[in-house]
Amino acid sequence: MATAPGQPEFNHDIMKIKNLLAFGVYLLLIPTIKAVGQQVLPLYDGKIPNSIDKPDQEHGTERLTKVSRPTLTVFEPPTGKANGTAVIICPGGGYLALSIKAEGYDVAKKLDSLGITTFVLKYRLPSDSTMVDKSIGPLQDAQRAIMLVKMHAKEFNIDTARIGIMGFSAGGHLAASAGTHFNKSFIDNPTGTNLRPAFMILAYPLISLTDSIGLKISRNALLGKNAGNEQVTYFSNELQVGKNTPPTFLIQAEDDELVSVKNSIVFYMALQKNKVPAGLHIFPKGRHAFLLEPAKSNWFGYCAGWLRENGWIKQ
Repeated sequence: MATAPGQPEFNHDIMKIKNLLAFGVYLLLIPTIKAVGQQVLPLYDGKIPNSIDKPDQEHGTERLTKVSRPTLTVFEPPTGKANGTAVIICPGGGYLALSIKAEGYDVAKKLDSLGITTFVLKYRLPSDSTMVDKSIGPLQDAQRAIMLVKMHAKEFNIDTARIGIMGFSAGGHLAASAGTHFNKSFIDNPTGTNLRPAFMILAYPLISLTDSIGLKISRNALLGKNAGNEQVTYFSNELQVGKNTPPTFLIQAEDDELVSVKNSIVFYMALQKNKVPAGLHIFPKGRHAFLLEPAKSNWFGYCAGWLRENGWIKQ
């Protein structure tokens, strides 16, 4: 199958991910401390929607697999520092795992230092054994996270109009899905809660599930191997941008060997076409997950700068 120039052949996807695992992008073997002392909120009361009743088989600490019990872990800024803005973080992992520490807890602490109340979303990983329809499971959890943060807004001194979403890699796809599919509620929403994020930050995001620039292994994980064109189009978020898509900041490295930088570019172009405020920063080097300089040291500063420039945190 032909692919865009610079994009790895899909039949090499598994080898690419295995190579990245060797560098510790997603599979971190050294045990570390969990988010000790943080408040953890179960995402749902009672039965989890779209779920098949099976024993919990979640495994891991820094890298989680087989997640079927979604939660939100709360990180509050120091006393008196909260500025009313909140961010829900969606860790990456190819829809096969969650890099919950590096792309969750560690980032939450950085955002806390800016006065932002942060919620790390442990979303369900797509599985035919635990979900009736695995294609919508993660998006249900993202929508429920937005609803739950709004429900707890007063408790955490959050402005309900200032709740954004942030995602890394496949978590970026989930965050972008929340930002482009908010008009349809995939969860029970009897009070008509507005499920639109106020803004999005997408780091080395998988945006598209198309053959040309998508990542087949992640597409298969989310949609299955026999996904039809209509479903692929629906979850290719560059094709779902509209004038009400939230303001977005995208950041990626040009030499990303797993997710083509074209994902960020096509999403940015779609935002521009629809006159949605957007920022884009592309590092010349950094690889996927910002393993290399200058991306490794500098990526968060660019995100913080965009947040300040757009009024989400104080100058």
